[in-house]
Amino acid sequence: MPPTDLVRDHAGQGAPTVAAQRTRRRLRADRARQLADLLRRQLLTGGFPAGALPHESILATEYRASRNTVRQALDLLRAEGLVERLPGVGTVVVAQKYPHGLDRLMGLAETLHEHGRVTNEIRAMGPVPAPAPVAGRLRVPPGADVLHIERLRRLNGLPLSLDLTYLPLDIGTALLGCDLENTDVFRLLESLTGRRLGHADITLEAVNADAHSAAVLQAPRGAAVLMLERLTHLADGRPVDLEFIRFRGDRITMGGLLHRSL
Repeated sequence: MPPTDLVRDHAGQGAPTVAAQRTRRRLRADRARQLADLLRRQLLTGGFPAGALPHESILATEYRASRNTVRQALDLLRAEGLVERLPGVGTVVVAQKYPHGLDRLMGLAETLHEHGRVTNEIRAMGPVPAPAPVAGRLRVPPGADVLHIERLRRLNGLPLSLDLTYLPLDIGTALLGCDLENTDVFRLLESLTGRRLGHADITLEAVNADAHSAAVLQAPRGAAVLMLERLTHLADGRPVDLEFIRFRGDRITMGGLLHRSL
């Protein structure tokens, strides 16, 4: 047998190769990620009401995983700030994410009313010339003044989102004397116009927090945030509220009910 065949045969009989080791590490990392996804779901839906996860050996048995895979999965959750390991106690839940629905048009206080009180810090407010993309989406003349509002929104005192809002000035001016610190803009718009909001176009993506957003949200610079762009219309179809909302990704989850239609 040629020497190269002997080497190949020997490797096939169990001698570890660099490629085989890399494959095993990749597979273990894949399994750890998959397990972390399952555990994360339980964490966020109250699956561990006592506030502590089962022992690693129990998790390994329940999910048919090795102890190393379980530890690696828990490390991933710890890096996300969801769990922590306490000596003599084990792995405990240390953070909570709040559910934000995507299947109903609601303000943040309306959406999260079951989880506490939403307050708004008005960081900037006043008329500004509409940038071309804003003017186009709000259907106002390019350069026309629109009302610009920047708010830091907190849930139970914790920074949750940084909202940048543009509204047509004929509607937005009436907001200047309103209690924006404690009231959703949606509620105010319906009250001031006497008309119901109808629908909204939304786009959701993950972006890295810029220095300003990170500082205001008290998040690490460069951390991933959920960016929700939403254009809200009155029931008659007129666009009245264009928002760019940056949510702390470690404090919010987005969800909705989708129906298949072909």
